[in-house]
Amino acid sequence: MSDRIYRISFVNQDRIYEIFAKQVYESDLYGFVVVEEIVFGTQSSVVIDPGEERLKTEFDAVKRSFIPIHSVIRIDEVEKPGVSKIHAMDGSTNTNVSPFARPASNKKKD
Repeated sequence: MSDRIYRISFVNQDRIYEIFAKQVYESDLYGFVVVEEIVFGTQSSVVIDPGEERLKTEFDAVKRSFIPIHSVIRIDEVEKPGVSKIHAMDGSTNTNVSPFARPASNKKKD
């Protein structure tokens, strides 16, 4: 069994996902990368990262994930797993921000 850990960064629905996994390889399905055995950080600290918890929930029942090759930004082999994250495309880590609704303009056209 391999001790290798990979950090996979990919784009999904206008967000950048950064996850850690034990296995990454080319799929038999043309144009996809397979990610198996997704690894999350340990809960030894008192602080819980809501971004990582969201990813845990999203990938909870996933045995194998097929990621389109054109969505992959990079794959790195790392020493140990870090914190999985979701970034907005602009680089910020806050993905729950949405603009306030603005009232419609009441200007009359003549």
